[in-house]
Amino acid sequence: MEASFGPTFAAVAAGAKGDTLIIFPSINALSFFSRHYCVSLLLDSHGSTPIFWHYFLRLCPHMFSAEGSSTYKQHRRTPSLTYSPRDDDDGMPPIGTPRRSDSAISVRSLHSESNMSLRSTFSLHEEEEDTPQVFAEQPSVKLCCQLCCNVFKDPVITTCGHTFCRRCALTSDKCPVDAAKLTVVVNNIAVAEQIGELFIHCKYGCRATAMAGKPGAYEVDPLGCPFTIKLTTRKEHEASCDYRPVRCPNNPSCPPLLTMNLEAHLKECEHIKCPHSKYGCTFIGNQDTYETHLEVCKFEGLKEFLQQTDDRFHEMQLTLAQKDQDIAFLRSMLGKLSEKLDQLEKNLELKFDVLDENQSKLSEDLMEFRRDASMLNDELSHINARLNMGILGSYDPQQIFKCKGTFVGHQGPVWCLCVYSTGDLLFSGSSDKTIKVWDTCTTYKCQKTLEGHDGIVLALCIQGNRLYSGSADCTIIVWDIQTLQKVNTIRAHDNPVCTLVSSHNMLFSGSLKAIKVWDIVGTELKLKKELTGLNHWVRALVASQNHLYSGSYQTIKIWDIRSLECVHVLQTSGGSVYSIAVTNHHIVCGTYENLIHVWDIESKEQVRTLTGHVGTVYALAVISTPDQTKVFSASYDRSLRVWSMDNMICTQTLLRHQGSVTALAVSRGRLFSGAVDSTVKVWTC
Repeated sequence: MEASFGPTFAAVAAGAKGDTLIIFPSINALSFFSRHYCVSLLLDSHGSTPIFWHYFLRLCPHMFSAEGSSTYKQHRRTPSLTYSPRDDDDGMPPIGTPRRSDSAISVRSLHSESNMSLRSTFSLHEEEEDTPQVFAEQPSVKLCCQLCCNVFKDPVITTCGHTFCRRCALTSDKCPVDAAKLTVVVNNIAVAEQIGELFIHCKYGCRATAMAGKPGAYEVDPLGCPFTIKLTTRKEHEASCDYRPVRCPNNPSCPPLLTMNLEAHLKECEHIKCPHSKYGCTFIGNQDTYETHLEVCKFEGLKEFLQQTDDRFHEMQLTLAQKDQDIAFLRSMLGKLSEKLDQLEKNLELKFDVLDENQSKLSEDLMEFRRDASMLNDELSHINARLNMGILGSYDPQQIFKCKGTFVGHQGPVWCLCVYSTGDLLFSGSSDKTIKVWDTCTTYKCQKTLEGHDGIVLALCIQGNRLYSGSADCTIIVWDIQTLQKVNTIRAHDNPVCTLVSSHNMLFSGSLKAIKVWDIVGTELKLKKELTGLNHWVRALVASQNHLYSGSYQTIKIWDIRSLECVHVLQTSGGSVYSIAVTNHHIVCGTYENLIHVWDIESKEQVRTLTGHVGTVYALAVISTPDQTKVFSASYDRSLRVWSMDNMICTQTLLRHQGSVTALAVSRGRLFSGAVDSTVKVWTC
């Protein structure tokens, strides 16, 4: 299964209620949705190993919404025993059997047709495992771990794409579905939130039931707390529940009380002690005599002095404890330092011995190196003499590209670059939803930040003095380059705009299975035609004098730029086409599976497949001179490679980025590269 490229293709689709996993075969992405987050897990061609992650913040209040918005709700109670998954012959109906909405059923009562059973306890923390939990309604079987056959506890997504309890994933060797090795990848927030939205009965409204063969079973107590609460808010409710048992604060020997009865009991309690009893006051009485006693208590007039004395005594105790800790720490450090000093003395003696032994050997090696250097100098002099005499022909040293600087400023990955040669401006689009304008000639600083998109900026294109930007918000914004102001916004596609290119006063925009052709009329874009017949996302568009080249899944289509008809189709391998470049003699494309294919531009025959990258080839760029043509490739493996098109070999590998390199642009012999590390680097010879 092939993964989608970055956040561009993390399409959002509503799943059925209770679903924890949604597969989008049309874009080959595995996506997990929670209430506030969307996590896209990119897989390799075998669909098992994660190769790339993107995290997107999305406010999706209607995804996995709970029924009703209240935290607590009154629930009519009819006592119902819980069931244990260990009882194989209880006759428990399948999960899908309709149940009365007012029946209180523990998760332990659930059995599925696939013999999957659920446990009645789900805890957000391990220390709550022994707390009784009786669910108000029957949970979905999809909230059950396939390893332990219990409700998910701290659910995590593993490398095989399935969800298990964290403890099960760490203690199990293989996935029960496809026998793949289990490795925890990320927490499954969506499943955790669904389980947290389940309603349970307050533990003070449950009682243990003594049934043969069913230890630890609970049922609803009709005399207990009548409320049902969300699992995530159980602690807050039970901490303040009126049915929570408490002890009299005045005398532990008083009978047990409920919270709701504590206030009335305190008014009648005969064991109220004077607040100064710790200082020696022996008064014990009820509320009425307590108030009278305070008026005559000899300690009441000294309470401020006594409190200050207690505070100072407490501070002295804390200080003394801290000093004891400091002394113990210093003693420990002194012992360690003494041991380390002894060890250093021994090591120093050994090193002196080794130094003496190696000194003579180093002297001999130095003499040998000097003799070798003298011989190399003689050889170089001989070669230079032959070059000057013209024996070996003209000498053309290999051009070496070096990083000359870095533009820093974006708050997210850089996905696209575009150069305005007239003003020496560089435009960069990023996940932070902005476009930054960089001066590449004088100040080398950000001149302005353009804001207007509501999604990731994925494509940039310049036509005349207009800048066009495409985004994941499905729009194209037109900017005036002279004023750097937004002049128009067009709702271009129903899906993210992945790529833009202009030619012959037309703008071409690529998205899911479609290319739209726009006539440029001033600041307006008039839809001229929509090119169809594409099998996947159009991630790459390149326009030449007479043709438009588009890349999708294992296909490059060549369109006549005037008639807008497809005139040729090139079949590729290695998954989707992520990038295309056209030279005077070749068509070059980069693919999902690390390959670069090269075709002859005249015969349309494939002449070479360039290998070397170990990640998806996201971008290609060309620098041509009368003497040679170089193609630059940017990859998920964090590297750039320089290819000589004369002999089809890699002449240099550039490694400076700290993340996947996603975009390239060239201008006046300079190369600009944008990456997931949020930077743009400048390369020159």
